[in-house]
Amino acid sequence: MKIEARVFDLVMAFSFLMAVVYGYWTHAATGHVEPTGTVALALTGGLALITGTYFRFVARRIEVRPEDNPDAEVSDGAGELGFFSPGSYWPVGLAAAAATAGVAVAFWHVWLLVIAIVMVLIMVGGLVFEYHTGPDHD
Repeated sequence: MKIEARVFDLVMAFSFLMAVVYGYWTHAATGHVEPTGTVALALTGGLALITGTYFRFVARRIEVRPEDNPDAEVSDGAGELGFFSPGSYWPVGLAAAAATAGVAVAFWHVWLLVIAIVMVLIMVGGLVFEYHTGPDHD
């Protein structure tokens, strides 16, 4: 996780530096700072800071991975990778319901917003209470 934290640290530093440079250049060209691009770059840096801090926090609590060891061999990464949840179609429906809600808010169609909220509730209920059949759930 240390490598991932470094990547996000670089993105954070670049974004904050570009926010300052962009703000300076727009001020020099127009006489005022263009707020949209400057704020977008600053928020991008802030998001990278949050993500990098999370990765750094997790890296301290887990054992060293082969990716973090400079002397590791390719074979060190072999073996079980962890638990992967079984497939489900509910997240696709939830994404469609959320997109419908976004469109309803963007165009302020209350009737569509009501439908979208009902869709979101149904999809969340299905996702939370789904039952998987298979060898582990006999």
